[in-house]
Amino acid sequence: MNALTAEGLTYRYGDGTVGLEKLDLTLGTGSRTAILGSNGAGKSTFLLHCNGLLLPMAGTLAVCGVPVRKENLRTIRAKVGLVFQNPDDQLFCPSILEDVAFGLLNAGVPRETAEGRALGTLKRVGLGEKAAKAAHHLSLGERRRAALATVLVGDPELLVLDEPTANLDPRGRRELLGLLRDFHSTLVVATHNLEFAEKLCDRAMVMEKGKVAFQGTFAEATNDHDRLKRWGLV
Repeated sequence: MNALTAEGLTYRYGDGTVGLEKLDLTLGTGSRTAILGSNGAGKSTFLLHCNGLLLPMAGTLAVCGVPVRKENLRTIRAKVGLVFQNPDDQLFCPSILEDVAFGLLNAGVPRETAEGRALGTLKRVGLGEKAAKAAHHLSLGERRRAALATVLVGDPELLVLDEPTANLDPRGRRELLGLLRDFHSTLVVATHNLEFAEKLCDRAMVMEKGKVAFQGTFAEATNDHDRLKRWGLV
């Protein structure tokens, strides 16, 4: 079974802007794929479809064999962990421990169990000693790791990240890279940072005007400078 399969996936925003245009792709289970492309290529729009925050207007998308449709959203969101580009979009509780436990509590997990799992996940991302702190007392790198913890705690089959290195300093990028290398399920990362993507991913998908312009190994995607320039990646 593939982690993601799209056929003719199409989405347009309210003002008529094309987000996705008859997009076809297949990502295998256990793959580590970088989604590359210039601003406006459709990367974020595609990621928002992966857990049903946006729904296809035409065509189909299946996650771990489950069609992305309104009636399947609970199942889809149990399988997919989506980390937004801005960590503050995922951190809103009085403490990051509560942020990380929030989804488990909503799913009916007893509080003691949820908080225990949340603390264990915060320790996993190096924030165990800061569990009681509010997000606004953390650095950007720490907030990104806390946001990552809010989805890792649910043990997702598919981890999806939108521009995870944006505005991070070199130390923050190294810390995040180490954490993501330890994630052993399917990984999808939308990024402009080719160096980070090369260290993390073995596959690449290049998007252009809402379509897949290339899909293959990362080395194949980046071995032609002229093509990278045409895609807006250099």
